[in-house]
Parts: sequence; C-alpha cells; structure tokens
Amino acid sequence: MTLKPLLLAATAVLSSLLAEPVLAQTAPAPESELGEISFDAYLQLLIARARAEGVSEATLQRMTEGLTPNDRVIRLDRGQPGRPTRRGYPALAPYINTHVNSVRIRGGREVFAENRSALMAAEAEYRVPAEIIVAIFGHETSYGRIRGSFDLARSLATLAWEGRRRELFSNEFISLMKVADKGYSRQELVGSYAGAFGNPQFLPSVYLRLAQDGDGDGRANIFTNRADTFASIGNYLKYAGWREGQPWGVPATVPAGFDVDSLRTKLLSPVCSRVHERHSEWKTVNEWRALGVRPQRVIGDDVLASLFQPDGPGTPAWLLTSNYRAILEYNCSNYYAMSVGLLADEIAR
Repeated sequence: MTLKPLLLAATAVLSSLLAEPVLAQTAPAPESELGEISFDAYLQLLIARARAEGVSEATLQRMTEGLTPNDRVIRLDRGQPGRPTRRGYPALAPYINTHVNSVRIRGGREVFAENRSALMAAEAEYRVPAEIIVAIFGHETSYGRIRGSFDLARSLATLAWEGRRRELFSNEFISLMKVADKGYSRQELVGSYAGAFGNPQFLPSVYLRLAQDGDGDGRANIFTNRADTFASIGNYLKYAGWREGQPWGVPATVPAGFDVDSLRTKLLSPVCSRVHERHSEWKTVNEWRALGVRPQRVIGDDVLASLFQPDGPGTPAWLLTSNYRAILEYNCSNYYAMSVGLLADEIAR
C-alpha cells in the first residue's frame, strides 16, 4: 500500500470523535456480521497471520492471552455518525471558543518553552512549524495528559471480528503485534477504543511507517518521550504534503455582498466530502485580491488558496493553503483543522 491511502485510512479512524458534525441517523451493523465465526476462532486466524508475518511467539502469547470481545468498543464504534444528511453544519465559532481557549493556549506556550530545543530540531528536520506540532499535540491528547486507556489488542481484535471494517482493523491488529514485538508491553499499548495511541494518537500502521526517534536513543517512544513525539508529528505532516514557507491559512476580509457560493469547489473529494465541499475553488492570492478579498496577514501573491467562510456572510473568513489540507490528513474535520491552525497562531504570538 502506498503512503497516501494509508494516511487516508488513518484519518478516517483518527477523526472518529472529531469528525465534521452532521445530523444523521446511525446505521446499525448487520447482525449477521457477528456470530459468523466465534471470536476465539477469529483470533486464531489473526494470530496465524501475525506469525506468518514474522511476529514472535512470545509477543503473540503475551498480547493475546485471555482476550475477549469488548462490547463497549462495539457500541462506541456503532455510535459514530452514519451517512450524512444535507441539513447543515453547526457554527464554527462556538467550537473554536471551546477548543482554542486560554487554558489550551497557555498549555501550548508552556510546552513550547519547556521543549524549545527538541521542537526546533523537529522543525529543522521536517520543515513543519514547531507551533503546528505543539497544537496537534495539544488537540490529540491535551499535551500528553489524555491518551486513552483501552487495551489496544482487545479493541482491535474486537473491531476486526465485528466485521464492519474488518480489513482496516485486522491490518491494524497485525501492525499492533509488530509494534509490540519492538519491546512494548501490553500495559503500555493502551489508547483510544479505535486503536490510536501515544501522544500523537497514531494507529499502529502509522507508527510503523512514520514514528521517529527524535533524540537518537534508538527507539521511537511516542508514549512518554517528547522529542520522539514532536519528530513523529512533524514526519506525519511532512508526508501529508506540508509545504515549507507557507502558512496554513490567513484571515481575510470579504467585501459586502460577495457571493461566496458562486465560487464553491466543483471537485468531488473521494474522502471526507462534507469537509471539502465547504471550500471554494482554488485561486492565487493575487486573484483573490482582484475580487476584493483581502488577506489580513502576510502571504505570497502566487500562493494558491481556497476561501472558507464557514458561518456565512458577515462572519470571519480565511484563505486556506494546501498546508490546511495537510492538517486535514491528520483529522478530516474543518473544526479540528481550524482549531489546530488558530491554536498554533496563538502559541506562536
């Protein structure tokens, strides 16, 4: 599998709790998906596959001993929104007020000050601004304080067996076994119910591809090591397409009566369509200026940008660059990506 589909698959799970809010009915999983094979029998299939892919017997034994399905994990997964409706979006401003607040801003500035050397090293290596790295760290786990407590082996085995997204979660279970084979204990490998873990909340497959050893000790410890955490987030965004020297976006003024809807993108995104459909078509900043849209911070005239005015005429608007799309690769939600960008701006002040 190439990296881009992997990132898209990872995004779909990592955004499960912060996905673009919609008003929709939850589609229940077909009951036939459960019970077609017993959990114990299915677990043996997973173990056999992991063994064939080189995972040690000792790791398989300690990671799967006593595993049973977790009904709470199934309920949480089924509780995620189903097929979107067209009934509108909650306003962005209240979300920003809640997620880019004084506590989170102060926490981000403290993390930046306490870890300046490691952050500057990550920025130099991956060409991603340190404040963006800190903002993602803050949003994902409240600067490492809230990382989840689900047994990842049990959660991923349960979701793979349950069957709605069997290919995704069976692959993640195998990847988790490979992560454990690097010397991590089952007690360390805990996280969200959907399998994300550590300070950056990586899925196991993402860890295997993108986690980095930021301090040179030979291990990519994204659980307690800040340098490794920062390097890993920076590496993720690098491979998501971050462009050095461009902002994620800048606030912009829109002239009265400007018809934003006439410039909505006509491109259909294969993933996260409700996120991308809210953006305008791409134009250079110079072209936006010619239409009366004025950026309020420094941005190059030749930079391609998309106009985003989420709460309607007369409300704040932004010109978003391709770096905003890189943030969306981490979590495919305008609410998430906007709050990361705005928090990063505040941390850097």
